[in-house]
Amino acid sequence: QVQLVESGGGSVQTGGSLTLSCVASGSIVNISAMGWYRQAPGKQRELVARISSGGRTNYEDSVKGRFTISRDNAKNTVYLQMSSLKSEDTAVYYCNADILTPWRIRDVYWGQGTQVTVSS
Repeated sequence: QVQLVESGGGSVQTGGSLTLSCVASGSIVNISAMGWYRQAPGKQRELVARISSGGRTNYEDSVKGRFTISRDNAKNTVYLQMSSLKSEDTAVYYCNADILTPWRIRDVYWGQGTQVTVSS
């Protein structure tokens, strides 16, 4: 069994900052890519940022320069530092990870989501 648990969401004013964390636990051999997605009400889930096992990153255009994704491989944890938050960043944020289990099965796992609300 593999679990991803997010934390760090909450309410913040426009221009503020939040840092999200996501810890993967369970039967894990290794983790390749990890990422953050978000889903706003009435919209499809979209990629926010992604980081490879080697640290290569990519970002959705609207968050470039404002969000930073990072990971701690020793802790199986991925972070999303968000600054200069805007109302349009309001969404449920989900982490995911591409994980190899001891049964030699590689699959993508998702967290349960954490709400981020940005208001003026």
